[in-house]
Amino acid sequence: MPGASLFPLLEPLLERVSKPIQYVGGELNSTVKDWEVGGPETVRWALMYPDAYEVGLPNQGVMILYEVLNERPDALAERTYAVWPDMEAALRSSGLPQFTVDGHRSVRDFDLFGISFSTELGYTNMLTALDLAGIPVHAADRDESDPVVIAGGHAAFNPETIADFIDAAVVGDGEEAVLLVTDLVGAWKREGRPGGRVELLERLARTGVVYVPRFYDVSYLPDGRIQRIAPNAPGIPWRVAKHTVMDLDAWPYPKAPLVPLAESVHERMSVEIFRGCTRGCRFCQAGMITRPVRERSITGVGEMIERGLAATGFEEVGLLSLSSADHSEIAPMTKGLADRYAGEQVGLSLPSTRVDAFNIDLANELTRNGRRSGLTFAPEGGSERIRKVINKMVSEDDLIRTVAAAYGAGWRQVKLYFMCGLPTETDEDVLQIADLARRVIETGREVSGRRDIRCTVSIGGFVPKPHTPFQWASQLSAEATDARLLALRDSIRADRRYGSSIGFRYHDGKPGIIEGLLSRGDRRVGRVIEAVWRDGGRFDGWSEHFSYERWAACAERELAAFGVDLDWYTTREREESEVLPWDVIDSGLDKEWLWQDWLDAIDGAEVEDCRWTPCFDCGVCPQLGTHIQIGPTGRTLLPLSVSGH
Repeated sequence: MPGASLFPLLEPLLERVSKPIQYVGGELNSTVKDWEVGGPETVRWALMYPDAYEVGLPNQGVMILYEVLNERPDALAERTYAVWPDMEAALRSSGLPQFTVDGHRSVRDFDLFGISFSTELGYTNMLTALDLAGIPVHAADRDESDPVVIAGGHAAFNPETIADFIDAAVVGDGEEAVLLVTDLVGAWKREGRPGGRVELLERLARTGVVYVPRFYDVSYLPDGRIQRIAPNAPGIPWRVAKHTVMDLDAWPYPKAPLVPLAESVHERMSVEIFRGCTRGCRFCQAGMITRPVRERSITGVGEMIERGLAATGFEEVGLLSLSSADHSEIAPMTKGLADRYAGEQVGLSLPSTRVDAFNIDLANELTRNGRRSGLTFAPEGGSERIRKVINKMVSEDDLIRTVAAAYGAGWRQVKLYFMCGLPTETDEDVLQIADLARRVIETGREVSGRRDIRCTVSIGGFVPKPHTPFQWASQLSAEATDARLLALRDSIRADRRYGSSIGFRYHDGKPGIIEGLLSRGDRRVGRVIEAVWRDGGRFDGWSEHFSYERWAACAERELAAFGVDLDWYTTREREESEVLPWDVIDSGLDKEWLWQDWLDAIDGAEVEDCRWTPCFDCGVCPQLGTHIQIGPTGRTLLPLSVSGH
């Protein structure tokens, strides 16, 4: 019977698998609605974060959509996560499907299967979930009895690599988008499902804000590049626009955050204090695709924290955004929150702080009631020259001043995050990271008078992303990345005075190459994803499960017929005239502006943040009918009497 709980059948499996608690459900603030809650036309969503429960449960995007949908009387939403290989084997041997953790219902029973991708390395987990659910892996093979599979999240801004497997993609903010889709599906169901699955997908595509791959044909040039991407049915738009939610105060979600049963990667409550970023870091896809900046008001943040703490019992609050210290009212906000929760063991944290937005007053307010953990800064580039290329306007002196203030105020540990393989980068640019780390330790010892000062250097490989000025750039090969990182490691270790105080963490270049293939790939790459999955590829975002050899072998085998290969998608620089697979997605950014910014990058020309300067025509606000929303609002965060005083 559709919507029936599978738990009686699942329960015997739990003692045979690791971490069985991740499959049990029933978390604080979770919801299980009656299957027919809105009558026969109820619109039912299964929402997936395609990774393990401990990574997926804290995900803000899924949590927000789960709550927004369950507030509607005519809809219900349940969650599902990627099952570990031991549970996958147990389900297959028992003939049981992919299930939701809320009602333990079969994912195939739902109308819509929404999958949120933060990273491209979750694609193989999507295929596992589809196959386990009994949903055909290829969208072309699905019929009326299968859910509509919709991708979202940052990695959906190039949906072409997974076009064979998804029915639709929604890009941008999800809150209003899921309600729009719910309205369309609900109306179609009430009308008696006219035209079946194809008409429903047509209705979605005609909105201009849902991308449906089946209604677009891709043709190729003899050299492998795309010739054009064109609609193949009447009324289908040439480009699909992203969703942008204006007025975040009107969307104060999640109101009652989920509290995980098992240990998760973030044991805290998170509140998004603003969305978008206009600092213009050229490598940063998140900053480019989430424009414009929209701040939550100081009172809106205060109300969310008050309600969330009461609903969860968490003792730490993360103030989330792409660059939290850039909120125009961050100083009064943090002081007001520290005052409000004085003596209550409520800690505040900013996930990562820009060097030039950090000040010691802010840091002291954040740690007044909680623990003094390490501070994380992201200079991104090792040399001043490369920081100009990526538009990260931070000088070495800025960084040294900032860490001096931190060490002088009692911090002992600072973490610095960099990237390797940035456009125009040389070995020397990377080796300068060692010099910078030495200066940091030297400064810390000087201002604190102590020897137990630590600095951790963490390095990731650069992956060019769609909708950024670097979308045309060549990616550094895995071998060259590894060689640079080993030279840097040796340079740090060879220093007798400071080397033992500098921690060094890095990822080898191989996962970055595969991420590059998936992030800038086209429909032909779907064959590689499927081949890897059929060969046992799972949890590719986890180093212990990732196999570069498997990906490279499958890419070589599957792409040969098209005359392209792994290098063609990754280490090849694109020309301005090339049709890019994601050109069908309108992120608001003007392609000519992105190209000009790419040329400026090569010249080392910097671009200001348009929050504080006149507009420089990136295209987002006029094309999407949006505008920057920043304070000060003049509102103050009053201490609340209900706070336990």
